[in-house]
Amino acid sequence: MTKELKVSKIQQWLNDQQNMLDKGIVATPTEEYLDKFCKANHGSGDFLLMQLSKNYGYQLALDNLQNQL
Repeated sequence: MTKELKVSKIQQWLNDQQNMLDKGIVATPTEEYLDKFCKANHGSGDFLLMQLSKNYGYQLALDNLQNQL
């Protein structure tokens, strides 16, 4: 398997993972949305906030990997 083919497969996997994030029950938020949510809920809904934050962190990691390729 050539290096270009490996990189192409990795990029396809990254794209698939990023697309999956917006199809779940809890879609991936933006940083601005998380900030507004934190200020508006005053500590209630922490489970939802945790899920949103995990998705956002995963999105940042995938973006970073994509940029490195």
